[in-house]
Amino acid sequence: MMHGIPARDEPCGEFAERASRVRSRLAHRAIILVGMMGAGKSSIGRRLAAGLDLPFNDADSEIERAAGMSIEDMFREQGETYFREGEERVIKRLLQAGPQVMATGGGAILSAATRAEIAKSGLSIWLNAPLDLLLQRVSRRDNRPLLKTGDPYAVLARLLADRTPYYAGADIAIESRDAPHDTIVAEILAVLDSYLDRARYTESGTDREFTLSGNSPHS
Repeated sequence: MMHGIPARDEPCGEFAERASRVRSRLAHRAIILVGMMGAGKSSIGRRLAAGLDLPFNDADSEIERAAGMSIEDMFREQGETYFREGEERVIKRLLQAGPQVMATGGGAILSAATRAEIAKSGLSIWLNAPLDLLLQRVSRRDNRPLLKTGDPYAVLARLLADRTPYYAGADIAIESRDAPHDTIVAEILAVLDSYLDRARYTESGTDREFTLSGNSPHS
């Protein structure tokens, strides 16, 4: 398996020690990345998973594999409702596999069932990117079905406004900006290290309730 790449200003040893602490403190939990299309969930998620020596799952890719067609084709031939139902099932199944880093689709968090699965199975991280950067990134590819329903900027702005209250419910928020991905990964690890260091787990029957001693400055 690949090893994570430390940020340019972070020594290799310090990065590795932090990654080791975070993985140990995660215990059975997964890390789930949420946020808009273009926020960098897949590319950053792969690097974060490599740094933590955990499996990486891209929910959208797994949905396409399970359905035997692209998401664009699903929207066109079956409709968004069909896609969202499949999305719920796939994310639930993937999260049952235990510790991992998962990148979710931009609209996955709209499902109450998916939000409940995420809360039960892991820590959620919102990659919060500004609208202009999102538009710049998504414009590089022509496979976003929701952006083909009108002016891409207007559609993206509306989606961001509608979804932000759900994203804001994530455990941690990280600014996703125009910076090297390894820099963002190092920042995520630093925040996770601090977050988990201050966290306490309370056993409740066979379930675990995750509580914080104080609020994270990044959430």
